[in-house]
Amino acid sequence: MKPANNHGIKRIVRATGFSMKGLKAAWVHEAAFRQELMLAIVMLPIALWVDISTVERLLLISTLFMVLIVELLNSAIEAVVDRVGSEIHPLSGQAKDIASAAVFLTLALCGITWLAILVPLFM
Repeated sequence: MKPANNHGIKRIVRATGFSMKGLKAAWVHEAAFRQELMLAIVMLPIALWVDISTVERLLLISTLFMVLIVELLNSAIEAVVDRVGSEIHPLSGQAKDIASAAVFLTLALCGITWLAILVPLFM
C-alpha cells in the first residue's frame, strides 16, 4: 500500500533525493561514470564556446548527456545482475555485454556528432 503522503511536491522532493543518491553512488562506485563525467565537464564549455547554430549546440550537449544516461543505465544493470547471484551464468554475461554495447554505441554517436559539427569549423 502506498503511503498517503507521497504525492505532489513531497513526492518530487523525495524523487530528486533518490536521483541525487544514485548520482553519488555512480560517482563513488563507477570509474567509467567518473571518466565520462569529467570528459563532459571539459567538453561542455567547448560546446558553449564554439560559433555554431543552436541546433548544433544542442546536439553536442545532448550527446554528452546521452553518454552519461546510458552509463547510469549500464551501471544499474550491472548492479542488478551482481545482486541476483555470483555464479557465472550466460544470461548474466549477456545482459552486461549488451548494456556495455549500449554505452559503446552512445560514445560512438557522441564522437561522430562532435566530429561532424566541429571538423568543418577548422577546414
